[in-house]
Amino acid sequence: MGQPPFRWGYAIFVLLMLGLLGFITVGVLSLFAGVDVESLGGNVALIPIEGIIAGTDDSGFFETTTNSLDTVELIEKAGKNPGIKAIILEINSPGGSAVASEEIANAVRKTNKTTVAWVREIGTSGAYWIASSADHVVANRVSITGSIGVIASYLEFPGLLERYNVTYQRMVSGKYKDLGSPYREMTQEEKAIFQQSLDDIRDYFVSEVAKNRNLNKKDVDKIANGLFYLGAEAKELGLVDELGGKDEAVRYIEKKEGIKADIVEYKKEKTLLEVLSKVLGRQSFFVGKGIGSSLFDRKIASGIGINT
Repeated sequence: MGQPPFRWGYAIFVLLMLGLLGFITVGVLSLFAGVDVESLGGNVALIPIEGIIAGTDDSGFFETTTNSLDTVELIEKAGKNPGIKAIILEINSPGGSAVASEEIANAVRKTNKTTVAWVREIGTSGAYWIASSADHVVANRVSITGSIGVIASYLEFPGLLERYNVTYQRMVSGKYKDLGSPYREMTQEEKAIFQQSLDDIRDYFVSEVAKNRNLNKKDVDKIANGLFYLGAEAKELGLVDELGGKDEAVRYIEKKEGIKADIVEYKKEKTLLEVLSKVLGRQSFFVGKGIGSSLFDRKIASGIGINT
């Protein structure tokens, strides 16, 4: 007698169940391992600003984001903690939402603690907006910072639709309601309106940086062309105060506050639901990718190709 056929469906089910049980176990353990920042010791709060700066946690599968609401909450908690004498913002971000960046920058400026922005590898655009609001800015000499400007590019593919005989039926109850729709080309008037909004946001960005860094707005305006600068160049331009890293940030705080720094990381603790949602969401992606790739390979192997 031959061996019974391998039951792929049963095997996949067992693997999924084992994975689910493993993720639940990890989630439960992470709950008990979590510690509220208010119960931590230390006298210097380290708050990371990593990845894309946004107003939500809507990140991609492999994308790190900084949620402005969570970060503001952490800054406020550090501000209310009498044991915390200073805050270090560890920045490694290319920027993100203008609104989210301003929310964090305002929180930094309002806190009653000494604040130091430490730019590790990158602190550009909105991330630099946040850095500029700190009392002192430290950047690695070969880090990338600056890039003062605003971007809101978009895709247009009406030509692609026309190629495949697809039409865009425009139905709006307002002349500019579909401004920026990818299904049609912008008119010159619409482009001018869009550009004016970007120019207004840029002007506000420049004004905030000038105020935060005690620089002349005209001087900041000259370098606010979207270019990024190495840390050494940024120091010459007045965008950062000191070249270095964590040691220099700590040294500044110890000298200013007259303390021996004891750093404690402030970060939001994930709930069990958030942990499971994130992990299972990624796992579902990989499972779907695996099944989809398998089906695609079978089609190719059987001579059924995908043509365009």
